[in-house]
Amino acid sequence: MGWNSWDAYGLTINEADFKANAKVLAGFKDLGWQYAVIDEGWYMENPFGKNLAERKYLLDANGILLPVASRFPTAADGAGFKPLAAWVHKQGLKFGIHIIRGIPKQAVKDNLPIAGSKFHAADAADTTETCPWDDGNYGVADNAAGQAYYDSMLKLYAGWGLDYIKVDCISDHPYRPTEIQQIATAIRKTGRPIVLSLSPGPTQLEHAAEIAEMAQMWRISDDHWDGWTFEHKPGGGEFPFGVRDEFDRLAKWFTYMHEGNWPDADMLPWGSLAPHPGWGEPRQSRLTHDEQQTEFTLWAIARSPLILGANLTKLDEFSKSLISNQSILFMNQNITYSHPVDLTSLGAGFENARVWRGTINEPGARTYGEFFAFFNLDDKPVTLRVSWTQLGLEGKKHLAQNVWSEGGFKDSKEVSVTLPAHGSTVYEIR
Repeated sequence: MGWNSWDAYGLTINEADFKANAKVLAGFKDLGWQYAVIDEGWYMENPFGKNLAERKYLLDANGILLPVASRFPTAADGAGFKPLAAWVHKQGLKFGIHIIRGIPKQAVKDNLPIAGSKFHAADAADTTETCPWDDGNYGVADNAAGQAYYDSMLKLYAGWGLDYIKVDCISDHPYRPTEIQQIATAIRKTGRPIVLSLSPGPTQLEHAAEIAEMAQMWRISDDHWDGWTFEHKPGGGEFPFGVRDEFDRLAKWFTYMHEGNWPDADMLPWGSLAPHPGWGEPRQSRLTHDEQQTEFTLWAIARSPLILGANLTKLDEFSKSLISNQSILFMNQNITYSHPVDLTSLGAGFENARVWRGTINEPGARTYGEFFAFFNLDDKPVTLRVSWTQLGLEGKKHLAQNVWSEGGFKDSKEVSVTLPAHGSTVYEIR
């Protein structure tokens, strides 16, 4: 649970803006919101540059990216992000950054020495493996020099106080398992617990077991943005990815959701996506309130990481009400197993509906509680009526409460709920 700068700031985040957002996030830390993440571009002197030469990456003498002091003043004199990470920790939060996998091209051109080793940058570079959408780096070779480079990078970043690192251009198009392994190994060598988040998706299901051994989060779709659906040209990939398609995608990944492994449906693009969003023009999120609630409900019951993308300094009251709903957050953080329910036998009304079930099992396998989330994927309202028995619960009557309306628990044999277009709700069962 946390916040990432990409959806609102793109490449342009600076220290003042980051601190302003982190202060807002800290106001929700008691609810579990804790990771404050600086996304791509913190090492660019000119994030508006049209090419690598204009963007001007800042490297240290060993070819490792550093934050630019003109944008992050506390990074001056080689301090890196250590002062900023310390400030974040004082707020009761955890600190994260984004990198593109690989080694900077400038480091290879200058053949800089790799700290703590006999190698140089040219020894570590795989010049045939560049990122299709980012021209800053070469790939890292699967050899001792490549491991030494990632070891030196993570040693430096861990020394700053890093808690989370998002590594891009590594989980899909292209999939780089050798570099994932090198980074995971380098993190272990630091001795510091650092969450490894992989991007972008769609990570392929056939890679799930391998990735689960190395990372804690991995993206299951391409970049998710503020739309119910988006049109994609044949063969053109799935960028951008909408809310509607996440239902089918998460349904494929639920068996891989467990402690320490969290398939990631991407950030929540709500509220103000400004001043410089990572895609499109500055705007208010195009998702309706019903669509935002549906997105949050789906992410929560499917146990996807909850990473906010909004400009928190302009956080609207509706978004605030979502992220502070303690029942939904309790569900997300405590259910031990969740899955989509088979609706094929339920008949009329459920053709464009989805239902997810989440269970909290205490040690010894005693069921503590159940949650059922109901979703209307149709473009018009629908009334869903179904008994708890049909949904798989034993016994006819159960105490149930609508979590979003919180009207109290009532004894019932069934649920009957009318949902607006693209709407949702959740019932807690005891």
